[in-house]
Amino acid sequence: MANKLNVLVVEDDASIRNLITTTLKAHEYKYLSAYNGNSALLEASTHNPDVILLDLGLPDMDGIEVIQKVRSFSLVPIIVISARSEDDDKIQALDAGADDYLTKPFSVEELLARLRVTQRRLSFIQNEKMNQDSVFENGQLKIDYVSGCCYLNGEELHLTPIEFKLLTLLSKNIGKVLTHTYITQSIWGSANENDIASLRVFMATLRKKLESDKNEIQYIQTHIGIGYRMLRIE
Repeated sequence: MANKLNVLVVEDDASIRNLITTTLKAHEYKYLSAYNGNSALLEASTHNPDVILLDLGLPDMDGIEVIQKVRSFSLVPIIVISARSEDDDKIQALDAGADDYLTKPFSVEELLARLRVTQRRLSFIQNEKMNQDSVFENGQLKIDYVSGCCYLNGEELHLTPIEFKLLTLLSKNIGKVLTHTYITQSIWGSANENDIASLRVFMATLRKKLESDKNEIQYIQTHIGIGYRMLRIE
């Protein structure tokens, strides 16, 4: 893969920061590092990194605040690093504008996989900008946003209006984890427990149509307790 991303690593724990930067160096990624929120914002604004790896537990500033401040001047992909017990923090971070998350403890392979997903997403977005049309294609899935039609393996899928809205939302945020709250707010304009329960039902029927027995490709990934993501199919 043509390389490589310039990664800003924001982590106050020196041992974890060293593990990440050593891994990046070994795989020919360029990197910058910061140990707190203020230095992270300075690095992000002056060096314009391709992706930010952000630990939520920083000494001087809440990680959520860092995301919000970065989002005020940049759409750079942000991958949040947080402990397993902090699902609420992950949800808050994703809703604040983060794109993905890594759960501590994580493996080197997992870190590299997340960066590859981000790189594919960036490539896809760049290609889309060059090809600003109304048709989305991903693997064998094709969505015509204007006509409201959707095709899988060349055959039209018969989707309900809500299913089409869901698929459109996921496709326009391909590679990004969307929280239950974000999705229900976008589809229904509210995010109470009934909306989230309805969302699960609609997602189940949508996935059944997309991922039937004869089609082994998984287009939508479930993040239990958090939300959903459309995967980029090569």
